[in-house]
Amino acid sequence: MDRWIKKVAVVTGASSGIGAAIVVDLVKAGMIVIGLARRVEKVEELKGKIPSECAGELHSFKCDVQQEESVKAAFEWVEQTFGGIDVLVNNAGIVTQAKLVDLDNTAKIKSVIDTNIMGVYYCTRIAFHSMKKRDVDGHIIIINSVAGHKVPYNLTIPPLNMYPASKHAVTAMTELYRQEFQRENTKIKITSISPGAVRTEIMGPDTPEVEALLKDFPMLKSEDVSASVLYVLGTPPHVQVHELIIKPIGERI
Repeated sequence: MDRWIKKVAVVTGASSGIGAAIVVDLVKAGMIVIGLARRVEKVEELKGKIPSECAGELHSFKCDVQQEESVKAAFEWVEQTFGGIDVLVNNAGIVTQAKLVDLDNTAKIKSVIDTNIMGVYYCTRIAFHSMKKRDVDGHIIIINSVAGHKVPYNLTIPPLNMYPASKHAVTAMTELYRQEFQRENTKIKITSISPGAVRTEIMGPDTPEVEALLKDFPMLKSEDVSASVLYVLGTPPHVQVHELIIKPIGERI
């Protein structure tokens, strides 16, 4: 990770869960980290988890990855303030409480597509051009899911609806990006990290009912996924981890 010290990393969906864990770990590793989120105040609160002696820095910017103009504004601010992007972690992702067969859920289903697919597209293309124009061998990471490789049996917590389809799209996009980055004569890496079940807000609120349903369901922690981000970033420049799948012991998906 030494080669990334004082380099600039952008993390989307940085306000909680996996994104928050990644932000904290990258700052501890010495990077200048910009956490993008709609709940930007939650990103600011993460500064309390970072030791004062850390060489890294944490900054925040309000951004909704569903909105192209919001993404453009955030990345323009990063470029103007810090000179460019070296690492992008596409972490923002959602599941909505809806079923594909319902009649009145178009907006909810579309929000999954706009966040999980279009958000990755908006952010990746800008980060790529920032890296290419500065001749930086950067790294773009997408937090995918095991649902991007196999549709799990729907346990209804939460209802999966368009989520597996969006993650299958991300799996295909990762390979398309790898091919395009190569054709553009760059050494920019692209990595998809696909966790199994992770205990975050996406699994539902911390209510007794949810906890009872999940108590015998093996799950990863957000910090486990963040550790995988550090691992792929720490590989030598000539090594590209294209796909990393991590599951909790005992997961049946």
